[in-house]
Amino acid sequence: MIERLNPFSFGSFGYYSQGMKIDLGTKTMILTAGQIALDDEGKPVAPGDYTKQTKFLFERIKQVLDAAGATIDDVVKAQFFIKDVSKYSEVSAVRNEYFVNARPATTMVEISDTVAEGCDVEIEVMAIIDNE
Repeated sequence: MIERLNPFSFGSFGYYSQGMKIDLGTKTMILTAGQIALDDEGKPVAPGDYTKQTKFLFERIKQVLDAAGATIDDVVKAQFFIKDVSKYSEVSAVRNEYFVNARPATTMVEISDTVAEGCDVEIEVMAIIDNE
């Protein structure tokens, strides 16, 4: 079974889900869409501030995971896309705050842009939880 997760809303970029919950039998996999720093009205949050944007994204990710019955500690894979690799240490510091227990496999790459002006960081994660 596949469940689409959409715990929050803002100006749409098209037809997509903020997350997917996929029953694999004894486990469930949760995938989040790439999260960017747009508030509920679709306005950028803290343009140019990689620390604030990353914290905002983790809070959005936590909302998607919560909608699936998972937590940040269930994350096994994380992908970070940042517009300026010189900001790696800022993004990494926030990552380390949230992933104290999870310690997921992580990828961080520099990109030329995101789909929204003023959004400098994009994060997507995969989590795995046990089925009861």
